[in-house]
Amino acid sequence: MTSATPETDEPLDFDRDPGAASGELVQLSPLVRRLIAGNGGPMTFTGTCSYIVGRGKIAIIDPGPDDPGHVERLLSAIAGETVTDIVITHTHRDHSPAARALKAATGARIVGCGLHRPARELLLGEINPLDAAADRGYAPDLIMAEGNAVSGPGWTLEALETPGHTANHLAFALPEESTLFSGDHVMAWSTTIVAPPYGSMVAYMASIEKLRGREDRLYWPGHGGPVREPQRFLRGLVQHRRLREAAILSRLQAGDETIAEMVPPIYQELPPRLIGAASLSVLAQLEDLVERGVVICDDGAPLLASRYRLA
Repeated sequence: MTSATPETDEPLDFDRDPGAASGELVQLSPLVRRLIAGNGGPMTFTGTCSYIVGRGKIAIIDPGPDDPGHVERLLSAIAGETVTDIVITHTHRDHSPAARALKAATGARIVGCGLHRPARELLLGEINPLDAAADRGYAPDLIMAEGNAVSGPGWTLEALETPGHTANHLAFALPEESTLFSGDHVMAWSTTIVAPPYGSMVAYMASIEKLRGREDRLYWPGHGGPVREPQRFLRGLVQHRRLREAAILSRLQAGDETIAEMVPPIYQELPPRLIGAASLSVLAQLEDLVERGVVICDDGAPLLASRYRLA
């Protein structure tokens, strides 16, 4: 494990201020409005943030879950305007399903990430516990890649490939305001879940490093309020993952061999409903450690039920 350096030794201060209630349209900046869907919960905080970009001819980023009420509120918020693009960061069911109803109502094209896909293939005997979270009905009119952009009067949305939370995750820069729509890759209220086989810790950390090379002044995430000091927050995320890695190595050194043994001491006072997500996060870290040769998986391949030991 690489120890933290002064540059990355940054406290990770979460901002859990809900900011606005679901269903309330808020003008965030001259170019950006936000409407939060009513799907709050332990994995979505106060709900999915749908963003309206521009005036007159507009884009909508992440229209949210299959919720007719939320779609109706979005349509009411943009009455008299023309939606040119429905932009999707990734294909979880809390972000993309409403795109179909919105397209039917407005005629706008669906653009953004590619189809839902795993970061790696399922291993022998492995099942995907989060498969139900995938939006299999997602059908984009235009798949965007790194550097591709859509635009309207006074606004541009440029795609950045940011895999990690999902293999197909995109963020979108709004250069006119030096801001970034970060989807679920970076959020102020919590770290994102990285859950194999659809998530990859190696890809997630590489995407963090990509964002550290940028100069966006503010992030608008898929859940919760803005990330107001992106570079400081990214340093905190790096430190957080290094500390989590250190905790896993410490548990292995103490004699723990399974993820089920590691999770309770690492995630103390964790609500029972989040044990599954925490277990997948530990698996993602162990995949990385095994790939780097720091940890050995005695069962041949890193799985939730595998046994692990220090190399």
